[in-house]
Amino acid sequence: MHEALTLAQRTKAVLKRLLMWWRWSIPGAHPSAYFNPGSSLERDLVAGPCSFINSGCIIGPKVTLGAYAMLGPRVMVVGDDHVFDRPGVPTIFCGRPAEVRPTRIGRDAWVGANAIILAGVTIGDGAIVAAGAVVTKDVLPFAIVGGVPAKVLRMRFADPADQATHLAALEAVAVRSGGHYVAPYASW
Repeated sequence: MHEALTLAQRTKAVLKRLLMWWRWSIPGAHPSAYFNPGSSLERDLVAGPCSFINSGCIIGPKVTLGAYAMLGPRVMVVGDDHVFDRPGVPTIFCGRPAEVRPTRIGRDAWVGANAIILAGVTIGDGAIVAAGAVVTKDVLPFAIVGGVPAKVLRMRFADPADQATHLAALEAVAVRSGGHYVAPYASW
């Protein structure tokens, strides 16, 4: 069983959360989420426990990061935000659609540097997106994708039992008071 947090640990967690809220004004970020400076993040971002956004990222509206999701430097989640099919009207004057499709990046997903993810895409749990890839379609859980447009290169775990074990481990992770994320196994 995990020990109770000390007053100093709880105070540090609360101060970190306040600093994150003040700096980024992103109320949907878990206290253990971390964003490097120098990114452009929409206020409606939902960032799960222990998620990470590196510097220089551009994250558009309606993006959700699962627990342990990592975005490398200069990742962009963009697009799906211009009307372009009005005959006789230049795209710049067509406006934007009424609704932007949500983008979901699953738990323990890793998106490499300079990758571009088009809005409305779902990247499955445990998936890996190679650096420089352009993701235009949904990515299966545990798939490793790369290229322009991104295509499946291989699966992260060849054995479905390994996938199930990994998902069970993600489910077993507990959040303690103060926003600290605790791995279920000492080996993590």
